Amino acid sequence: MTEVLFYTHAPDKLRTTCQLSCKALERKRQVMILTPEVEVTQRLSGLLWSTPSTGFTPHCRAADGLAAVTPIIVDHATDPVIHEDVLINLREDTPSFFSRFQRLIEIVTSDDNDRARARERYRFYRDRGYEIVTHDLSKSRS
Repeated sequence: MTEVLFYTHAPDKLRTTCQLSCKALERKRQVMILTPEVEVTQRLSGLLWSTPSTGFTPHCRAADGLAAVTPIIVDHATDPVIHEDVLINLREDTPSFFSRFQRLIEIVTSDDNDRARARERYRFYRDRGYEIVTHDLSKSRS
């Protein structure tokens, strides 16, 4: 069953995504980052080119010819699904294919609208029997 993790009180959703992607890469995990739209895909791709500050995080879009050998896929398109290890969902809705992944990560800011949508997704996973682990990022900043 898919492991579901919520990272709450994220100061910046895209930078948190970069940090979690780097951590997954260090652990030899493959990551698909699902963005809500092309503009977010492009912004996140730009951030990954300079993360960490002394390097970059290798990534590409799902349709890229190197997608099968690239550890991180960043895309707003849901097809094709290249990796089935870690899914970072940046959309407001629940991806229909999330259960194909070993781990699903949801990143939630302190914005009221973002929190309300995250609560809906949380209930969706909980009501289907998924065990959910929550990490409060505000506690790690203090």
